Amino acid sequence: MRDFAEYKNAIAQLKAFAYSYYVLDNPTISDEEYDILYHQVKEYEAKNPAQILPDSPTQRVGGEILEGFKKSKHIQRMWSLDDVFNIQELEEWVARIKKNYPDVYFTCSPKFDGVSLNLLYQNGSLVSAATRGDGLIGEEVLANAKTITSIPMHIDESQTIEIRGEVLIAKDDFLKINEERIKNNQTLFANPRNAAAGSLRQLDSTITAKRKLLFIPWGIGVGDVDSSFFATMQHIKALGFFATPMIKRCQGVEEIHAYYEQIRLQRDALKIMLDGMVVMVDDFGVQNELGWTIKSPRFACAYKFPAIEKITKIHAITNQVGRSGVITPVAELEPIEIEGATISRATLHNYSEIARKDIQINDFVVIIRSGDVIPKIIKPIIERRDGAQIPIIPPKFCPICHKELLVEEIFIRCCNLECEARIKESIVHFASKKALNIDGLGEKIVYQLFECNKIASILDLYTLTQDDLLPLEGWKEKKASNLIQAIQNTKHIELWRLINALGIEHIGEGASKKLESAFGLSCFEASFEDLIALDGFGEEMVRAFLEFAFVNKETIHKLFALIEPTLTPKSNLAQPLKNLSFVITGTLSIPRETMKARLELLGAKINSSVSKKTNYVLCGEDAGSKRQKALELGVEIISEEDLERMLDSSLQRI
Repeated sequence: MRDFAEYKNAIAQLKAFAYSYYVLDNPTISDEEYDILYHQVKEYEAKNPAQILPDSPTQRVGGEILEGFKKSKHIQRMWSLDDVFNIQELEEWVARIKKNYPDVYFTCSPKFDGVSLNLLYQNGSLVSAATRGDGLIGEEVLANAKTITSIPMHIDESQTIEIRGEVLIAKDDFLKINEERIKNNQTLFANPRNAAAGSLRQLDSTITAKRKLLFIPWGIGVGDVDSSFFATMQHIKALGFFATPMIKRCQGVEEIHAYYEQIRLQRDALKIMLDGMVVMVDDFGVQNELGWTIKSPRFACAYKFPAIEKITKIHAITNQVGRSGVITPVAELEPIEIEGATISRATLHNYSEIARKDIQINDFVVIIRSGDVIPKIIKPIIERRDGAQIPIIPPKFCPICHKELLVEEIFIRCCNLECEARIKESIVHFASKKALNIDGLGEKIVYQLFECNKIASILDLYTLTQDDLLPLEGWKEKKASNLIQAIQNTKHIELWRLINALGIEHIGEGASKKLESAFGLSCFEASFEDLIALDGFGEEMVRAFLEFAFVNKETIHKLFALIEPTLTPKSNLAQPLKNLSFVITGTLSIPRETMKARLELLGAKINSSVSKKTNYVLCGEDAGSKRQKALELGVEIISEEDLERMLDSSLQRI
């Protein structure tokens, strides 16, 4: 390669060849020819490093190693979609839109089972690539995104524009990755989505470059492209992106459902994982008029594929101890493959559910899994019992520390904060953003410190030194110094944050603030009578708090001495749900009275029936007529997960 002009022309050829291969799936030259030209470019760049073009294919191989991901704020929020699961729910959703917009069209496209990514282009150059995060702020993974060949580093677009899509791994490539991990004695990825997420969030971009990641656009954020969503997707394709497959404009429910069935029947034959179909109002003007709820657009929904059901056998029950001490029974199953993932375990949630469903060891059971949803046991097949079944008996003592367990209405828990099984998860929660917010002390770091015997309890965090950290893999002086400082910064934190950080069952942000407001620094000395008198505190909450305070009296005393928590000015004790009305229906993960008390502490009003004045209907499993009434009145329906996201978003603004 003689000069810059010849080098520049070679770059253009390589980009065209790569586009044909990775985006159009139509190779125009052999691998050998591509490799020869690629190495000629590398040789020229080695001799002329100052002339390397930023869009050279050699710049996609990675090499940057990060200590952690920076935060990146999306210009326009990335919303999650409401789900519909059957044609009746689809009809109701379409009818609400058609009522005011009878001639509206919808654009239907596959819902990919991958990791969402927001690409920001300014003056045609890729300047940011951020994960969805909480919808407002994600993690900056630009170095990794540049290694994905189907993401153009430059586009013919002068305006600032956010291109959004899904990062995926093909089913065959997923299997190859797991085969390689088996050879290296590494933990296997559970499914292609899990593999895509793990590949995109590598701190070493050379690892990402080795994975065959694919970016498929599904929309835009900021940017004025066209008045039609369908036309916008065609414009994005023309910019050099992978063409979104199976995208179609439909007008009515029958046409939408027919196309959904067409995609559903094809999904097993496709190279990539799908978990449904996105239905989007096509006209951007109508979209803006329909607007958004607190968590999702009113103009789009995800029409989910049915969960896949399989039958397998329960061989045993393993009791796991979580952060809050709750004992979770986990069924050890005859391994079975569902949607490309081998399932050998499934949570049974609690012993009340086991009794309600009459599940026994050696039962054949129906298990479902949809997309990335955790496998769930639906029911035992009573007709297949052969006399070998063994009843599942709730434990009386913790399987790890052997302390006596506290038996509640639904849950069984270990109240010993020093129980080894609880420690790691307790520390993760203690350091989390909603608790003491110790920057740099995420789950992986906690596990590393625990397994290297640097910490054995929450108290050990406050004796850590740089000398403890520097010998560990991946630690440098700056990283160690930052963590030590972040831990020291928790001193004199507000009392309610410390209470919440302890992970006491039923005692979240709202209850913690209530305890601080009522009792101050003497909150752990309050009696049953004092606590039960608090507005919204039921007997179960009070018993859990008192039991925790008794078992962990010494640890709490030491933490108070180390942290010296302060009291929050009364005006700062916020109620993020103030004046919002809720109706609760269905079976929740906690007793309904406990959820009611929690919502009331956060300022919500709880009603027994749904009306037009209801703001939210909180639905658990097996929700009935109240959910139907909410659909008829257009009242927003939310799950427990939706509620947590609402609270997280509200508390971040406090």
